Amino acid sequence: MEYKKLANLYDELNLTTKRLEKTYIISNFIKKIDQKDIEAFSLLVNGKIFPDWSDKKIGVAAKIVIKAICKSTAVSEFEVEKQWKKIGDLGNVVEDLISKKKQSSLFPKIITLNEIFKNLKKLSEISGNGSIDKKIDIISEMLISSSPVEAKYIVRTVIENMRVGIGQGTLRDAIIWAYFGEIIELIYDEEKKSLDLDDEKRDLYSEYQNKVQHALDLSNDFSLVINSIRENGIKGLENIKLKPGKPINAMLFKKAENVLEAFKIVGSPAAFEYKYDGFRLQIHKTDKGIELYTRRLENVTEQFPDIIPVIKNNIDGNEFILDSEIVGYDPISKKYLPFQKISQRIRRKYDIEEVSKNFPVEINIFDIMYLEGKDYLNVDFKKRREILEKIIKQENKKIVLTKMIVTDDEKEATLFYDESVKSGEEGIMAKALDGIYKPGSRVGYGVKIKPTLEPLDLVIVSAEWGEGKRKGWLSSFTLACFDENKEDFLEIGKVSTGLKEIESEGVSFFKMTEVLKPFLKSKEGKNVEVEPRIIIEVAYEEIQKSINYSSGYALRFPRFLRLRDDKSLEEINNINDVEYLFNNQKNRGN
Repeated sequence: MEYKKLANLYDELNLTTKRLEKTYIISNFIKKIDQKDIEAFSLLVNGKIFPDWSDKKIGVAAKIVIKAICKSTAVSEFEVEKQWKKIGDLGNVVEDLISKKKQSSLFPKIITLNEIFKNLKKLSEISGNGSIDKKIDIISEMLISSSPVEAKYIVRTVIENMRVGIGQGTLRDAIIWAYFGEIIELIYDEEKKSLDLDDEKRDLYSEYQNKVQHALDLSNDFSLVINSIRENGIKGLENIKLKPGKPINAMLFKKAENVLEAFKIVGSPAAFEYKYDGFRLQIHKTDKGIELYTRRLENVTEQFPDIIPVIKNNIDGNEFILDSEIVGYDPISKKYLPFQKISQRIRRKYDIEEVSKNFPVEINIFDIMYLEGKDYLNVDFKKRREILEKIIKQENKKIVLTKMIVTDDEKEATLFYDESVKSGEEGIMAKALDGIYKPGSRVGYGVKIKPTLEPLDLVIVSAEWGEGKRKGWLSSFTLACFDENKEDFLEIGKVSTGLKEIESEGVSFFKMTEVLKPFLKSKEGKNVEVEPRIIIEVAYEEIQKSINYSSGYALRFPRFLRLRDDKSLEEINNINDVEYLFNNQKNRGN
């Protein structure tokens, strides 16, 4: 396949914000893909070169891309940076520069999807002396051979900022439309841009969605799912199994207002566990060694060398997948620390040994998904916990099982909740004793119980440059929740309170500005649009109805709490969460 076909697909997708239309466009494209192009397509369509769980990264800074643009277009760095500052997108800059080149071949070279994919992967393999020049050469060679639209998306892929807006749910549904549309009798109205389904067809559609999503939750591999369907239809997905060394999507939990509601959802008696103020970590052991993954499926094994020997010495098993929460503590006082104190370890690349000594962590194990060749996803939680108690040798401040009680008594469970909150934890989890482990789903097998006005995880979509003593810093940040139906972000308020002017006091305006700079869509004017990538946790006093924001709601007195490096865009609070919290607070006031 020509790479230009994918570039044209990106452009077509950019012309619409409607999820159904994007699904229709991608589904038609998928039908025409050759077998040899599936892997490259399934990653590149989402602007990726490697799966989320791979420890390989492109690792190319914008400055290197600018030099490659200069080399391929014979334009000065000053001019490229000037255009970048004006337009706010290096992809658009290179598209414009290449389209203006005086000499253009009458017979331009055709570059294939796999050629681009192969060259992009090469960028991650280059290191050592002369690596920067080699990377510049590879990028510039691709740009010289490219048409303007191809160059635009090559650059955007390299700097990992596609601006196309394809969610994983859209790609999943496009696969269903492409391969099962006729079976379900899906009919998309191109004029109305709508899908008309009766109850029977909708139920069948949901059935296919659940099966495809489960396969994706287990594999996180769209190319594997597509190939399995092509070879054996829906039954082909049954061959996708849990495999140590390949992370699965973590099971997620809905919120319950109190212990009584939790009992209604998960049943009685139930297991109650502390909900720690740490970060989720999936632990895999194979014959090749131990690997650690965040809830975003990022491989962070190198960042936590201190816990590898703990896992080796304290867990009895040759092959396993465990779910855990990592909690930091002060090496001197031994007191547990809030997440923000240890979050820097997740992305640390240098001085790892020193940082691990300054910010040691304790592993809190709470679930098992795989052990010695057996898949435990469909085994009840009570049995899974019993297995953990057998294979984990607990050692304080090293590795422990989550603190847990099993009870049918509301008062006992409420007291357990109070103890958790008083000790500085986030709250408690309630789990059904007969519940299975359902990857990636917020189902009724477990719920979280947290303080009533729980903070929201929101993404920054725009910002405002400060004045006076905050000049040169971004000082006000527009926040958005997610609309799963539209696959779009809805604004819900602005925040500046909680950030510090002095860096030593916490997350500062300077740090937030530096974090956001790579994602600014425009670098001119007081108000700047921001690519939705940076997630923060926000406290607030109340949620109010509002016509000023696209969500229809506004946060009253929002306050920045912390950066959420551990969460993906799919995990931020959605509009349904906001509506639930709004209605619930109103009910409490009546």
